[in-house]
Amino acid sequence: MAQLQPYMPWIIMAINGLVAGWLAGLLLGGGGLIRNFVVGIIGAFLGGLMVQAGLLKLPFDFNTIIPVFGNQIVVSTIGALIVIILARLLGR
Repeated sequence: MAQLQPYMPWIIMAINGLVAGWLAGLLLGGGGLIRNFVVGIIGAFLGGLMVQAGLLKLPFDFNTIIPVFGNQIVVSTIGALIVIILARLLGR
C-alpha cells in the first residue's frame, strides 16, 4: 500500500472524473467510457476553477449525502455539464 501512496491523488482524480463524466452523460445523454473520462477530468478542472474564483458555491454540504468526496463529485459534475453544453454549442 505504501507504494501506491504517491499515486493516490491521481487515482482519486481519475475515479472522480469517471463518476462526474458518467453523471453528466446520464443527465445530458450520450458518451462512452473514454468521452466520459475526458469530460469528467476537464469538468473537474473547470469546476475547481469556478469554486476558487467564487463563481460556484454549493447550496449545502454534499459530503453528508455522498460520504466519500461528495462535494468534489458534485463540483466536477457541474463542470462536466458545462463542458458538454459548451461543446454542443460550439459544434453547431
